[in-house]
Amino acid sequence: MSSRHMARSIVLQSLYEWDFSKGDDEDCKKIARKNVAEFTEKFKDPDFVYSLIEGVVANKEEIDKIISAAAPEWPLEKITIIDRNVLRIGLYELIFGDRKEVPPKVAINEAIELAKQFGGSSSGRFVNGVLGTVYKEIEEESEKK
Repeated sequence: MSSRHMARSIVLQSLYEWDFSKGDDEDCKKIARKNVAEFTEKFKDPDFVYSLIEGVVANKEEIDKIISAAAPEWPLEKITIIDRNVLRIGLYELIFGDRKEVPPKVAINEAIELAKQFGGSSSGRFVNGVLGTVYKEIEEESEKK
């Protein structure tokens, strides 16, 4: 497992715990630190984890609005905790992340892989559909400019 994929797995596990317990922003950072400490022997780059956690938490409201718009038939609270947080990670990287560091197609593919690994049987398709829709809209907007 690549270091970045492992980092995203830690982020997902941290966001899951945070979302499930309905904690505040600081709780999420504490959870992430605990999870990074648990994997320190196998994982040497915690900065990427903290960067993703802080980015997702800081932009959660806007990301959640995008999820709601891209999947209107699925109210946010009805989306499984895993799928919701995989989408948050993917959308953060897709919209707010550095495209030179993580190209859009890599962000989408990584999110799909997380969904397949941790979610249900249709999670990969669902995440692919939502992120694909958002990516298509971003590309259409950039072509208009």
